[in-house]
Amino acid sequence: MQINEYLKIIDEVNEKGKYKPDWQSLSHHKVPSWYMNDKVGVFIHWGIYSVPAFGNEWYSRGMYDKNSPEYEHHIKTYGPQKDFGYKDFIPMFKAEKFDAEEWIKLFKEAGIKYVMPVCEHHDGFAMYETEFNRWNSVNMGPCRDVAGELKAECEKNGLTFCASTHRAEHYFFMNMGRTIESDVNDENFRDFYGPAVYCEEWDSRILGETTENPYTKGASKEWLRDWLVRTCELIDRYRPLVLYFDWWIHNHSFKPYLKKLAAYYYNRAEEWGKEVTINYKHQAYPPTVAVFDVERGALTDISPLYWQTDTAIGKHSWGYRKDNKYKSARQVICDLVDIVSKNGNLLINIGPRADGTITEEETEVLLTMGKWLSVNGEGIYGTTFWKKFGEGKVNAKDGFFQDGDEKQFTNEDFRFTYKNGYLYVFQMRPSKNIKIRTLKKQGKHDYFIEGISLLGSDEKIDFTRNDEYLEINLKGEVENDLPLCFKMEIG
Repeated sequence: MQINEYLKIIDEVNEKGKYKPDWQSLSHHKVPSWYMNDKVGVFIHWGIYSVPAFGNEWYSRGMYDKNSPEYEHHIKTYGPQKDFGYKDFIPMFKAEKFDAEEWIKLFKEAGIKYVMPVCEHHDGFAMYETEFNRWNSVNMGPCRDVAGELKAECEKNGLTFCASTHRAEHYFFMNMGRTIESDVNDENFRDFYGPAVYCEEWDSRILGETTENPYTKGASKEWLRDWLVRTCELIDRYRPLVLYFDWWIHNHSFKPYLKKLAAYYYNRAEEWGKEVTINYKHQAYPPTVAVFDVERGALTDISPLYWQTDTAIGKHSWGYRKDNKYKSARQVICDLVDIVSKNGNLLINIGPRADGTITEEETEVLLTMGKWLSVNGEGIYGTTFWKKFGEGKVNAKDGFFQDGDEKQFTNEDFRFTYKNGYLYVFQMRPSKNIKIRTLKKQGKHDYFIEGISLLGSDEKIDFTRNDEYLEINLKGEVENDLPLCFKMEIG
């Protein structure tokens, strides 16, 4: 199908559909109930960049940038960029051990409810079948429909398939290849490397600053039309129930196309009889049109609008890197509890190796999280926020890229969730002596607490309340340093 033919279909669907390509119509979108109940998803950054496994998932840009460590590493390891370009990693990306069934089995055991593969990263290589990009995992490299296999296994196992596309940023992503002698300048590969538009604004020295400003240079009409069609094709072929975008779509040039895209996606979902949503960053969408996402960060209080954090187990790269450092299971679990207490979801990322295996470190974190959720998930899944998110001195820092260090929670830090007449209280650093000041006696404004149990324990929980705190003294031993969850019947 040609671009113009697909554009016509998009317009026809939006003309007939419930949702129109304007903010007023799109603001009637509702966040899916399944999404607010499920709380925990897995993000998967897997692609060609897992072959060099150096630096991070931006290797395809860094290898062409003289000021990047990837540049010198590439020359020393593979040769000059004019002789060995990013495209030459594709035959090395074999994914010979990739087993979608095993991946989904692991995710299910980890307590994951929705699965979000990056179907195309900034490098322009599609991990799915598409007629608009010959550079895809079905035609070359693994010669497999990675997204399709994951979707099929999700459906077999009761998990929800979602999709991420970072295609928008490819407009400029490979542009440092214009500044050196490289294969980016070979017109035979223009359909892979993209326009690779180079200008001072998009030089690596100031790329972040300028692309985060929505008023700076935008994309061409030709590119935007192509982006819209490719994204709608992904929607139609794979029917993801969440569609995730990275940062640059908040640029002014995308705004008319974002409206068409959202209307098309929501109208298609009406045809499927499914609840869907979009994840966005910065101010790409008005707040009631889609779900706001905080990359590697969090909020400091309850948000009245539902939100999500996406973060990675790997500290230095979203994709596989040979010398990556990894977060502890405790850090991930504490982040999950904190996010859910503030009316949000956690999308936790893994970066598999080029052969399709998941690292031992990430596997261990996922399994530990799953074991913890098998006991304490009652206080996570299907819950909502309480009148306050918690108590204690330790809190998240507001904004993006704030998740490097583990928060030093103490036994005086608590987080609260609520469901069906029960208050769930998480002690973030477990101890045998618990004092919760929020639950002190409060006279005429008080809740009765009719009983308390500790999830995963048969111990009879005795408690006292006074004008300063509710106190619990556990008799049994605390087995590890993961948060405890107390279930309190209130009335």
